[in-house]
This record gives sequence, structure tokens and C-alpha cells, in this order.
Amino acid sequence: MKFAKYLFVLLVGTFVYVSLSLTVGQNSISCFRAMEEQKRIVSKQKSDLQNINNELTLELTALKKDKAIIAAYARKLDYVTDGEKLIKITGLKPVTNTLYETGSVVRHVEPEYVSEGLCKISGVCAGLLLLIILMFADVKAGNFSSTKNTKQTVVKGIPIYDVQQI
Repeated sequence: MKFAKYLFVLLVGTFVYVSLSLTVGQNSISCFRAMEEQKRIVSKQKSDLQNINNELTLELTALKKDKAIIAAYARKLDYVTDGEKLIKITGLKPVTNTLYETGSVVRHVEPEYVSEGLCKISGVCAGLLLLIILMFADVKAGNFSSTKNTKQTVVKGIPIYDVQQI
């Protein structure tokens, strides 16, 4: 029966540790969900940046090779071709350059959790507390005593020795 009590103490300590680790520990379910959410945000940001990169690559290719695009861009910069007349109008706001969307910064957010050491200490403390409670219950029931039992049983009569026969 004593062995079952000590095994039960180990079982309770392990159960406390495992339950704390799974609910509020570093590798808990809530931390896993938070990391999955961050992964989804980073994946979305990556796809947005990939789309921006594709658009800019297309625009660069067009600016390098398409003569109509080159001419339109040159007109934006106030260049003219032969035979065109330039009329300058005063009092209007100057044309602002187009700013490209470059995405937004995504920062890593550390999920909140209880350290693994604290989970282990809690499991050990729960096991020790249960062990102390069980020991007090044994003392109260009389199964365990702090004083030594000095009474020895003596068998009276003829002593019998186990002597080897030759």
C-alpha cells in the first residue's frame, strides 16, 4: 500500500506539471495559436510584398522597352519631342511624384507564457504537499510513528540453530 501512495504522489506531481505546461507553458496551446496568427500575418505580408515586387518589375520592364511608356514618363518630367510645343501655365500646383506602396513593418510579438522551470517547480511542490498530507494521515492513523519500537519479541524454549550437516 505504501508503494501505491508514493506512486500516486508522483502521478499527481507529473499531472500538475503537464497540465501547467499545456495550458500556460512555453509550448502551450495558447502560445501555439499566437504563433500561428503571427505566421498568417507574415504570410499575408509576404504575398503583398510579392505583388508589389511584380508590379514594379512590370513597370521597370515597360520603362526599359516600351517606347510609348518612355514618352509618357518623359512628358511627366517636362520633356518634349521634336515638333511639340510647350505651354507653361503658372499658378498650378506642381505634379507630385507617385510614391509606391512598400508594405508595412511587421514586428515579432513574443507570446506570454509561464516559464518551464516554474511549471516544474509547481509540479514538485504539489507532489511534496501531497506527500506531507499523506504522511500526516498515516501518523494520525497510527501507521507511522516517530518513536522507535523497543519491545522485542523473545521466543522461550530450546534454541534451534541452522547448522550445516557434514
